[in-house]
Amino acid sequence: MTGAEFAALLLLATAVSFTPGPNTTLSTAIAANRGLRPALRFVLAVPVGWSLLLVLCAAGLGALVLALPALRWAVLGVGVGYMLWLAWRLAGSGALAQADGARLHVGFCQGVLLQFVNIKAWMLALSIAGGWVGAGPDWPQRLAVVLPVMLAFAFFSNFAYALVGSALRGWLAQGRRLLWFNRVMALALALTALWMAWDALGGALGWRLPWHVGQAALVEVVS
Repeated sequence: MTGAEFAALLLLATAVSFTPGPNTTLSTAIAANRGLRPALRFVLAVPVGWSLLLVLCAAGLGALVLALPALRWAVLGVGVGYMLWLAWRLAGSGALAQADGARLHVGFCQGVLLQFVNIKAWMLALSIAGGWVGAGPDWPQRLAVVLPVMLAFAFFSNFAYALVGSALRGWLAQGRRLLWFNRVMALALALTALWMAWDALGGALGWRLPWHVGQAALVEVVS
């Protein structure tokens, strides 16, 4: 891998990892409601799950998903549905004691599995598998360079958001602040889920909206 390729990878990883998304939103919300230690299970699950996804995409799973529209829509449907369910659960938490129960319990295994229905994670994995790993004979060596970088970015971005949520925990415990914070986080999750559905629909119908990435773009990445 050339220096220019590696620099481009770092720029992409920074832009995608530290911008708000399903993972960072959940990291913030779990830490704000339940504390930093419970949030660490999810924070650690994100890089593990995403790394598995990247390895599978590099090995050919991404091409299979893109080749089967029914499977692609199934991934999208499960992902959107799960995120909306999490948003609904989160919106009803108004006290730290209540939030410490099962209402916002997203454990390690759930965090790993969430990456496989996270369209943002799929888009990034497919982009890197197509643009930085490739299908040549040296793909294992290139993957060995890319994977640790993306692992680090996935961990530190979610850990940073969890630190922010944990730092707000004492302030949010006063009055109805936590309830409104959770509703804002729930709204962010719901809007992300609806954006993913709208984006996929736009790709299927050939709409090229200004913010559109769409499934057509993913096909171009791995073709």
